This record gives sequence, C-alpha cells and structure tokens, in this order.
Amino acid sequence: MPTISLFFGIIIRMYYDDHAPPRFHAYYQEHSVVILIDTLEVRDGRLPRRAMAMVLEWAALHRQELLTDWVLAAEHKPLRQIDPLE
Repeated sequence: MPTISLFFGIIIRMYYDDHAPPRFHAYYQEHSVVILIDTLEVRDGRLPRRAMAMVLEWAALHRQELLTDWVLAAEHKPLRQIDPLE
C-alpha cells in the first residue's frame, strides 16, 4: 500500500487491489478512514475532527491527482506522490 502523501502526521495511502468506487485511505495515530474520491464521503472509519478537516481540505485540492493515482493503481503502475497540505 503505497504512501502518496504525508502531512501533519497524517498518512495518505492507496491500495493497488482496492475495489471501486475510487477511494483513498488516511491514517492518523491509531485512527483510520476510507474516503471516496468523487464525493469526499467517508466510506468507513473516522479521524479526529482537526485531522479529518485537513484530509478533506487536502483531498478537495488534489482530487484530480487522486483519480490519476487510482487509475495507476488499477493498472499496477507506480503511484505519483501528491503534495502535502501546507
């Protein structure tokens, strides 16, 4: 599961064999969440409020890059790093 971004202790990863709909995984301390790329809806899990707000802000800024990585993952190609939230 490649890490595609890291910021403020939040790790963003995408799995090669994940199933549709397009999604990414965010981890912060002992918490994790799965977020759908198209709608930024939480599919599973939860993060602390501040961490969640940062993940959603980051995802909104990088939605197209996330979709590009999703296609690369489906083709089992190397994923691109996505700039962190500043």
